[in-house]
Amino acid sequence: MTKKPNLILLLCLLASTWTQAQTKLVEKVTKKGSELVIPYEKHVLSNGLTLVIHEDHSDPIAHVDVTYHVGSAREEIGKSGFAHFFEHMMFQGSDHVGDEEHFKIVSESGGDLNGTTNRDRTNYFETLPSNQLETALWLEADRMGFLLDAVNQRKFEVQRSTVKNERGQNYDNRPYGLATEYTAKNLYPYGHPYSWLTIGYVEDLDRVDVNDLKNFFLRWYGPNNAVVTVGGDVNPKEVVKLAEKYFGPIPRGPEVKPTKVPAPVLAQDRYISYEDNIRFPMLRMTFPGVPTFHPDEAALDCLAEILGQGKNSILYKNLIISQKAVQATVSHPTSELSGEFTFVALPYPGQRLDSMETIIRQSLAEFEKRGVSDDDISRFKASYEAGEINGLSSVAGKVSQLAQYQTFTGNPNYITKQMKNYMGVTKADVMRVYNQYIKGKKAVILSVIPKGQNVAAAAPDNYKISQEGYKAPDYGYDGLKYAKAKDNFDRSKRPASGKNPVVKIPPFWTDKFENGIKVIGAKNDEIPTVTLLFTIQGGHRMSALEPSKAGVASLTASLMNEDTENYTAEQMSNELEKLGSSISIASGAESYTVSVQSLVKNLDATLKLLEERMYHPKFAQDDFERLKKQQLEGIANQNTQPTVIASKVYNRLLFGEGNIRAVPQSGTEETVKSITLEDVKNFYKKNFSPTVTNLVIVGDIDQPTIMPKLSFLNKWEKKDVSLPPATITKTIDKTKVYLVDKEKAPQSEIRVGYVAMPFDATGEYYKSNIMNYVLGDAFNSRINLNLREDKGYTYGAYSFFSGTKSVGPFTSGAGVRANVTDSALVEIVKEITNYRDSGITDAELAFTKSSIGQSDALEYETGFQKAGFLNQIIQYNLEADFVDKQNEILKTITKEEINALAKKHLPIEKMNILVVGDKELMKPKLEKLGYELVELDKEGNPVQVQVAPAVEEPRSEAPAGAAAPGSTEKKKKGKKSK
Repeated sequence: MTKKPNLILLLCLLASTWTQAQTKLVEKVTKKGSELVIPYEKHVLSNGLTLVIHEDHSDPIAHVDVTYHVGSAREEIGKSGFAHFFEHMMFQGSDHVGDEEHFKIVSESGGDLNGTTNRDRTNYFETLPSNQLETALWLEADRMGFLLDAVNQRKFEVQRSTVKNERGQNYDNRPYGLATEYTAKNLYPYGHPYSWLTIGYVEDLDRVDVNDLKNFFLRWYGPNNAVVTVGGDVNPKEVVKLAEKYFGPIPRGPEVKPTKVPAPVLAQDRYISYEDNIRFPMLRMTFPGVPTFHPDEAALDCLAEILGQGKNSILYKNLIISQKAVQATVSHPTSELSGEFTFVALPYPGQRLDSMETIIRQSLAEFEKRGVSDDDISRFKASYEAGEINGLSSVAGKVSQLAQYQTFTGNPNYITKQMKNYMGVTKADVMRVYNQYIKGKKAVILSVIPKGQNVAAAAPDNYKISQEGYKAPDYGYDGLKYAKAKDNFDRSKRPASGKNPVVKIPPFWTDKFENGIKVIGAKNDEIPTVTLLFTIQGGHRMSALEPSKAGVASLTASLMNEDTENYTAEQMSNELEKLGSSISIASGAESYTVSVQSLVKNLDATLKLLEERMYHPKFAQDDFERLKKQQLEGIANQNTQPTVIASKVYNRLLFGEGNIRAVPQSGTEETVKSITLEDVKNFYKKNFSPTVTNLVIVGDIDQPTIMPKLSFLNKWEKKDVSLPPATITKTIDKTKVYLVDKEKAPQSEIRVGYVAMPFDATGEYYKSNIMNYVLGDAFNSRINLNLREDKGYTYGAYSFFSGTKSVGPFTSGAGVRANVTDSALVEIVKEITNYRDSGITDAELAFTKSSIGQSDALEYETGFQKAGFLNQIIQYNLEADFVDKQNEILKTITKEEINALAKKHLPIEKMNILVVGDKELMKPKLEKLGYELVELDKEGNPVQVQVAPAVEEPRSEAPAGAAAPGSTEKKKKGKKSK
């Protein structure tokens, strides 16, 4: 009897030794003083998986990121888009997680999630309350080790359709959406892994089958090609144990070696072109750059900023200020194998693309003569430092940086070296990289030509892609076998949740200035920054007092970002960038916002510039003429974008003729043309007042310190500002379909909705959002699952209530493939109708309460999140305990209440249905749906339906009061509705 316990003891000791051998602690990095570093532990499991852990108990959340070192650069000619396709398939269930369950489990845990793919890596991530950490690791490990048996042909076909929709929405149906694709395939040699985009080609997606996809997974998705990074309110020892439990048994995959390809070499400038449905032509000039983390990356980034970023750049002066282009930028995006130094110019109609190329080349010559100034270097370094610091404001931001550095450099602490590289850039470095990579070098020069316009390319096409010398790589797909982990526990059991974390609403303080400004603030000491957000009531809504000047609010905001009485726009920009600060003014539907971001150490200097910008706008005539021209061109450009057309016409249908909300915030061509500089000055004088202003302050500063610094706000003169009353002039008697023609559009935009109710925090509006959650708000909502996951019609479908103080529409919609527009519309209407008539299920109600109820942990993490929360309190005059009241409503709301809200607020028989797309393809199908069909133009005006002239018959006498045959009255009676 004594041997058995000893045997058990021996086995336990062996098991303990075996477990400890699974994971090796490679390094532990801690923060010393004020250095910019992300503390972490790095471990490696025996199967090659790298585990990086960052401990941060400032908020009760955890973020899990799994990065696989595979992107489109691991694909082959003819099989493009695999990495991105697999990103979609990884959400379709695994052995122990059902179809669509990944999204559902994370959502009902109060978390959010996503995945992204680029050229060089694919990552999957979740942010959840910290008590759900084990669930996140269980989910990620299951799709790493137990995916392929759950991948079937049906899921493959649905996700193939979804990816096609994504390509249509983000590339084929978007202005300039194919510019990067044309550049890539002409910049890199045939077969180079960067010569196609991550989204891939539709013909390649059509060519492959589910077995090709499975082989791709077996080759690249092993634990030895992955980094698991966990951050937040976690215990590193516990994380290691959980990683060993769930990831440790997964067998090692095939070895993955670094990809090595030569940098592209261009013997001549390669001129290429294509046509697009756009208003402004585009010139895009791309030189080969350097890869990410190359020693010259920082200097080239600085060069790009000097040449074409911000109001002090050379291209801004030569193309924007001179009113030759509506947009001109220079960028230096980098990837693991290469970089691209790119100039982009969008000339105004009437300007030539070859002239754009000439000006760009003249600007380079000007740079050579001008050189690099001390201010150039100061601006670049300060902006980079501020950007890095702000990137660390969230656990997700820190985790993603650790994951990126580990994946591409093998050193999670590379932030210290990266910061040293950027802070060490000199004027000589910038001139050296200019001479090495740009001066005298050849480029791919792409002209994007507007369809139907007589616009010439910068030069005739002179380059054809050649396959000469191409040899397909052997990526080692032969003989791959699927081996599953062998566990000593039941992996099918979902882990139990830990104790719910205590979520504390950020403590805040309030104050008020003598002139009426209401102030609310909160201290946030995680990073040394301060955010100020002014909300000035009015905005576009004020144009209701003078509708003929609609667009003046937007134009006023634009001018306030330009010259002041004591600074040119360039001088102001220079000073702000040297501080690493930003001040921006924007106009919205019902308010103006003034946003300020500053490092604490530079706050005083930033506030002096804020005082200048708010109190002393110059409203210069030349700025006015240039910005008015830009606004008019922007209005003309709206009709090239289906989503913009849909938004504009939908608002007009909702609010009706004569309501300012039916007019775009940018105004119309007619209203903007009528605006004078005096109108702008008067708008500013009348409507910018402290009496309608709220101020939110969040940052590493307390009330006694910040308020004296803001004493200059007391100088702001009080004005009597009366907001126009909110009026709704449009009612819907019955549902109709309104059709706007967007010729040859590969996708259609659908909007279904009506004017519902204004915002409230604890009343019927709040409760209706709870009601809508499973209809169209959650990823697992009925509408999205139907249209995206079941039918493959769309990249995403939705419904929501969007309330303001005065008004709040209900909207459902989607961007769908053109050939299924009618079917998609039927499904949207069906889901709304079924939910309204049959109500919510018990399971859906439980999911809604769990998901919304636990999401509070994610709501108040960053300074921007805290500012948004406080802004809501002060804007709507909410009580301090409104969140507690919301939680109580959520906890106690019943199925019967939800169903009553659905019946009341989903009047599907009295909603507008708008479809924007290819009329020739859609109209015959839409006419069969049984709705009255009304054709509109792109402004929302009825289209005159052409009726064939009546054949002239011999006239006969008609009774008094009757219409003679063929008369006008009779023809009117037979016309279709407009």
